[in-house]
Amino acid sequence: MEQPQEGIHSTALVYPGVTLGDLVRVGAYVILGEPEQSKQPGEVALTIGPLSKIRSHTVIYAGNTIGEGFQTGHNVLVREDNEIAEDVSIGSGTVVEHHVKIGRGVRLHSQVFVPEYSILEDEAWLGPNVVLTNAKYPQSQQVKSTLKGPHIKTFAKIGANSTLLPGITIGAHALVGAGSVVTKDVPDYAVVSGNPAKVINDIRDLPYEIAAEMIQ
Repeated sequence: MEQPQEGIHSTALVYPGVTLGDLVRVGAYVILGEPEQSKQPGEVALTIGPLSKIRSHTVIYAGNTIGEGFQTGHNVLVREDNEIAEDVSIGSGTVVEHHVKIGRGVRLHSQVFVPEYSILEDEAWLGPNVVLTNAKYPQSQQVKSTLKGPHIKTFAKIGANSTLLPGITIGAHALVGAGSVVTKDVPDYAVVSGNPAKVINDIRDLPYEIAAEMIQ
């Protein structure tokens, strides 16, 4: 394990097979490298990049590759086999299931749920209590073979308390209004809101100061 012990709280549990980059800080009661049910401790690696900060009661399973500058809030759960790029921040109480791809600079606020087979491209932003879903027909016989999470493209922003249905795509720079239920694909630059969410504007038509901040 490539990490000085003084960066790891005495109550943290770090399994074999965990590699931590330089200057990683691990808080109280954190568990790193938790094996999935079918694996033994240390059988699958966990790598966390340098300058990361893992706050108390976070659990990160083995099988993840996580880039530099990763941060978690408290009580975060990250399951196995995810690809997480650099400078990703995951807020308190958030759950990221397995086989998820998260790009550079993604921000997940508190109490977000990201299910299996979701894709979050660079700089995507999810507000508090956002729920992504991946099962079109829950508890059907083929449910596990047909799981497909949403695909959120670069710089898209999802407002607080929104729900995204399985397999939809949120276009680049799009904005989903708070409390929306998104049932179909959202075009690039679209502003959508409501239940079901409908296009109500275009990011490029917002007041200049707002649009300039959101289109990078």
